[in-house]
Amino acid sequence: KMHLLSNAELTFVLTSGGHNAGVVSEPGHPRRSFQIATRAAGERYVDPQQWRAETPLNEGSWWPAWQQWLAQRSTGRAARPAMGGTHGAYVPLDDAPGTYVAMR
Repeated sequence: KMHLLSNAELTFVLTSGGHNAGVVSEPGHPRRSFQIATRAAGERYVDPQQWRAETPLNEGSWWPAWQQWLAQRSTGRAARPAMGGTHGAYVPLDDAPGTYVAMR
């Protein structure tokens, strides 16, 4: 649907293995593949069947492609903000992961 609803640049990934297995297929996982393509802003709509037929199949996990996509669109590393907020209005209640994880 996003291809119909947006005129902006759009990168779409289709993975093998079903909804959950495709999303969590870490690098090195056997029998996984994916297709990825970017449509430039303003390009024509391509229906799902045509997209799948025209988009190359890549063996393996889609995670490295996602990491590369993120890196291309990211600035350099930034220092993390101070714990508890930027103005000291909120102080940490406890060290991570917190005490609630041990509660029954």
